Amino acid sequence: MRANSLALRLFLSATAWAVFILLITGFVLSSLYRQSAERAFDRRLGVYLRTLVADVASPDEASEKFSQSLGEPLFELPLSGWYWQVTRLDPGKPDKRASRSLWDGGLPHLETFGVTASPDGSRQGYVPGPEDQKLRMVERNIDLGDEGHYLVAVAGDAAEISDETKSFDQALILTFSILAAVLLLTTMFQVRFGLAPLKRISDSLAAIRSGSAERLAGTFPEEIAPLARETNALIDANKEIVERARTHVGNLAHALKTPLSVMVNEAAARGSDPFALKVLEQADIMRDQVARHLERARLAARLTVVGSVTEVAPVVTALARTMEKIHRDKDLIIDVHADDKARFHGERPDLEEMIGNLVDNACKWASSRVTIEVGCERPDPASATQVVRLVVDDDGRGLSPSEREQVAKRGRRLDETKPGSGLGLSIVVELAALYGGSLTLGAAPTGGLRAELVLPAG
Repeated sequence: MRANSLALRLFLSATAWAVFILLITGFVLSSLYRQSAERAFDRRLGVYLRTLVADVASPDEASEKFSQSLGEPLFELPLSGWYWQVTRLDPGKPDKRASRSLWDGGLPHLETFGVTASPDGSRQGYVPGPEDQKLRMVERNIDLGDEGHYLVAVAGDAAEISDETKSFDQALILTFSILAAVLLLTTMFQVRFGLAPLKRISDSLAAIRSGSAERLAGTFPEEIAPLARETNALIDANKEIVERARTHVGNLAHALKTPLSVMVNEAAARGSDPFALKVLEQADIMRDQVARHLERARLAARLTVVGSVTEVAPVVTALARTMEKIHRDKDLIIDVHADDKARFHGERPDLEEMIGNLVDNACKWASSRVTIEVGCERPDPASATQVVRLVVDDDGRGLSPSEREQVAKRGRRLDETKPGSGLGLSIVVELAALYGGSLTLGAAPTGGLRAELVLPAG
């Protein structure tokens, strides 16, 4: 799931960047093409402008000569969008000649729109024309000395520029859409297959954690191989540390056992001496505490190991047969109903200890029958986490709510006539808690005690 989430994030990120780059590139290309179309249009207008300037500078300035020199029929067609205009600027000598296409109208001056002249004295820009046309216009001032000052202007329909740019934009959008689709497919392919080794590592780690594998197996790409090697080395180092911890725990237990035995023997030799009795009492407490904390340390060391999985049904069945033999004098019937798919996420010795204590306690108090049920369920339907639920019922006298609270405490025994140290249920409670599970005591349908043990499933 995490590998898929990483692949999705990488794919979305790559897609977003690809779309962003394509949009910026398309905007830049469209702007450059429009500028190129405007320059080409201006060069065309410039040809007409130079022709008009040459005609203005010649002795014969007839309008007929202007039209003939330009050689463009659109200048003769009324309101065609193509116009020329020659205006004399000398004070007191107004004169204006224009193309027939202007009809009775005229062209505005670019200077009034704030357009500045270029180094050669010409100006170009957009102006409104007759019939609200948008025109691209080029104009230039001509100084002929005594013959006068003139403003020569040529304008063309800017729709040609817009149409060319629009056609280019449509082709650009189509091309970039195909390119974007190809890029997305390529990115999807690269992300899917490029991250496949990471998904394999993720699945392998999940298998190690669940106990179905011990190491990362298989061949990985050169870029991922160091990660796999270091992970395997970490697993090996973790196991080695746990083994050393177990060895130290065993050595500590052996080292404490001998001095305590000597103290107990010396105190027992003094008979009913109050001091000796006090030493025996405290030695028993010390033994109890040492056993308790060594057990917790042993289990804590186990839990640091990458998880193992234990099948529950075989353990329960074997313990039931053993308990029938141990309590054969009571002629007990032990019924087992176990789900073969139930698996405990932990080590077999700890499961045997917990179930053994519960079943042994039920056999001690049962009159004739003990029932054991094992199932695997999901407490939260919205979660994929499962638990193993183990229920042990007996048909004995049962316990009151206050008695149930007492028996789960370490060393508490309600009936001194029954064999045992009173540590069984408390050990189950502690072991279950260390695994993240719980033990609940209640009333069984058969009238006795119900012990319900919940443990993590593997």
